[in-house]
Amino acid sequence: MLGLPNNKNFLVAYSDEWPRFFAMEKQALASAFGQLPHVIEHIGSTSVPGMRAKPILDLMVGITRLDDFTQYQPALETSGYDFVPHAAIPGHHIFARGRDSTERTHILHVVELNSAYWRIPLDFRNALRADPRLCAKYVEVKELAARQAPDSRARYIELKARFFEELKTRPLTLPEST
Repeated sequence: MLGLPNNKNFLVAYSDEWPRFFAMEKQALASAFGQLPHVIEHIGSTSVPGMRAKPILDLMVGITRLDDFTQYQPALETSGYDFVPHAAIPGHHIFARGRDSTERTHILHVVELNSAYWRIPLDFRNALRADPRLCAKYVEVKELAARQAPDSRARYIELKARFFEELKTRPLTLPEST
């Protein structure tokens, strides 16, 4: 199941349903975007098999030029997504959706295709999938952050920031290309 009340933080066991939910959402968005150029990826902890996660599906839409995101906004709003202009994530336009205004079930990042903002989340996802030790360490960090900030999404993100700073000092373990 998906859904996290606003400003609450807790992790749930991995669900085999998450990839199916992503596939359904990807198909719905692709249909809503029509001929607008885009690529849709599943990112975040729900994209890593076996990983505990907040029950929110994270998606990333890569578009040719970030400045063109307003062309996608009507399709996203028709699909139930709200623009979150105050998210303040550099290089991202954030949209969110829930069953009602008290929760979030989906977070969608619109970024420029093939930019660092596109590559970094995909590299991190792939590294988590490939490296069980990295995955376990990240789960520890997330669980501690959720315990220390059960009622503040901003504080939860802040508490995880040190982990990401440490990652910058070493290369991620990535699967070999086939």
